Amino acid sequence: MRIPRPGPARVLVPAVAAALLLTGCSGAKGGGTSADAGKPVAGGTLTYAVDTEPVSWDPHVSTQDLTAELQRQVFDSLVSEDADGKFHPWLATSWEVAPDLKSFTFHLRTDVKFHDGTPFDAAAVKANFDHIVAKDTKSQYAANLLGSYTGTTVVDPATVRIDFAQPSAPFLQAASTTYLGFYSPKALADSAAKLGQGGTADVGTGPFKFVSYSKGQEAVFEKNPAYNWAPPTAKHNGPAYLDKFVVRFLPDASVRVGALSSGQVQVAKAVPPQSVATVKADSKLKLLTQAQPGGNYNLWLNGSLAPLDDQKVRQAVQRGIDVDLDVKSVQFGQFPRAWSPISATTPGYAKELEGSWPFDQSLSNKLLDEAGWTGRDGDGYRTKDGKRLTLVWPQLTATATQQSRDILGQAFQADLKKIGVEVQRPALDVGGYSTLVYGGKANIVDLAWARFEPDVLWLFLNSASDPAKGGINATFLPDAQLDEWTNAARATLDAGKRAELYAKVQKRAVDLATVVPVYTPHALTGSSAKVGGLSFDSDTWLSFYDTWRTA
Repeated sequence: MRIPRPGPARVLVPAVAAALLLTGCSGAKGGGTSADAGKPVAGGTLTYAVDTEPVSWDPHVSTQDLTAELQRQVFDSLVSEDADGKFHPWLATSWEVAPDLKSFTFHLRTDVKFHDGTPFDAAAVKANFDHIVAKDTKSQYAANLLGSYTGTTVVDPATVRIDFAQPSAPFLQAASTTYLGFYSPKALADSAAKLGQGGTADVGTGPFKFVSYSKGQEAVFEKNPAYNWAPPTAKHNGPAYLDKFVVRFLPDASVRVGALSSGQVQVAKAVPPQSVATVKADSKLKLLTQAQPGGNYNLWLNGSLAPLDDQKVRQAVQRGIDVDLDVKSVQFGQFPRAWSPISATTPGYAKELEGSWPFDQSLSNKLLDEAGWTGRDGDGYRTKDGKRLTLVWPQLTATATQQSRDILGQAFQADLKKIGVEVQRPALDVGGYSTLVYGGKANIVDLAWARFEPDVLWLFLNSASDPAKGGINATFLPDAQLDEWTNAARATLDAGKRAELYAKVQKRAVDLATVVPVYTPHALTGSSAKVGGLSFDSDTWLSFYDTWRTA
């Protein structure tokens, strides 16, 4: 999930797992598929318990991972991406990329129909992409994925060209996500005001139809019996095995795990780290886990705002937190500590950063002395010119407890107090949080970002990714080299060149101390042993298309 913004209810996205917050993704191999429940069985209903609830169900608007995961069952994409980062046909049978990476031409299937019976064609692609970038849509993330989009040209009903003002190497990966999936043009025209509310207005081409949504309770999806255009990354073709799957919203972790153990639900999202051993020990259950690709759970330091406008103070904060001990203690060893702003499962990961900036409070104290914060007040906090060294790190009330990040934050506060740094953690609602973060008035913002693509570094660090304009660069610190390298990586499809550029970006971000990488989130999903075929996609989102249950 990502940073929430002010605006109409259908646009807001809460989540300290939201835009400048957290999120979930993956691309790791192994442990991500539940396929040992015998041969596939058609029929039946599966119930899935989740820890959060979409604020907007519209993937063209929302940034929430859960919206993308659940609506993946309803909306298909032009291409699909496998666990190795390779792209395969889906709604498009083939494509050509212009040498300058400014246009992509797709040749489309001609046998695909939306749930309302209308055909999927080039005009539908144009209608959706134009809708995403339209000002009235108020897209928070999908428009960002389209980047410098200048328009879509319908060459013929089965051929469409997407044009950009700038080279757009990451576009194929973006085009594989739910965020750039397709609504029926009829739904876009007739139900624009209802998009995001969930239910029958959400008309796609996917293997399931969205039947109903009861806020705070459940969402119901039923099989699309006409589905016959699964991508090669799927395990079968034709309709889904399940007749129906039901999503229940159970934010309390103990209730969610209890419902799984008792058989009230067959799959449970976000098993808390402290419950992993219990789930593994139950012969009736199994645990699916996969590391998130894209942005780690990081602390981003606002370099435009005192006192973090001083690099020495940023470095003192970065080296003054005992990340190893805190993460291991709070997360029960389930999430590995991070050394880079992106995870090891992300293409272009700079392994050489591992171990390069260890915990060192002696160094932190030295740096703060050099920065002039030599005084101490009655509470032991450092002072300079009579002012206490205080950092404001807001937390979003609705999601503060996700992955025990509130407790982890308390550990970080205690660490930094030892070097004389006060950290204030105001608990805010969506509006207050968004205003503070988007206004650049927070010293620290915590954020993770699910995407199997190193271009997340452009989102995090390029000065054009301005939060006031829909970006997520919470460092608020323009840097010519970071801009140059992240722009250059968007202008080449050469994997080696991109990896070289992104390695430089990761190292410079750490050296500038604009980021404190914390840990790599892992999807921890509990499942009944009688469920088969359940798997994560490359972004660590569950797919129910190949899933079945034996009882």
